[in-house]
Amino acid sequence: MNYFVKALKQYIDFNSRAHRKEYWMFFLFYIIFAIVASVLDGALGLANEMGTGPIGNVYSLALFIPSLAAAVRRLHDTGRSGWWVLIGLIPLVGLIWLIVLLASKGQAGANQYGDDPLDAEALQMA
Repeated sequence: MNYFVKALKQYIDFNSRAHRKEYWMFFLFYIIFAIVASVLDGALGLANEMGTGPIGNVYSLALFIPSLAAAVRRLHDTGRSGWWVLIGLIPLVGLIWLIVLLASKGQAGANQYGDDPLDAEALQMA
């Protein structure tokens, strides 16, 4: 949950890096809360025939920029430009390739996007 809150605090930070655990824990809680929003829409009778409703739509819209920023920071950790996130727009193959990039190990040490986030986290734990 801390990583989810951290991503929300870095709402428009498209410049730094995010390690794998940080990104995927954010993604996990994003999905959990999206399911809760969908269940609420259904339970309140707000869901349409597509299964979407206003609660889920507001949630998705509110977290669009933080999730995009988290993905860009994750790509920065692998040494790639944030523009690589657009490869996910290519049907099927692009989405699979984007998942591979997001799951790839980050570059050790500093790169052009900043210091290694794992080094910073290790310093905080000590």
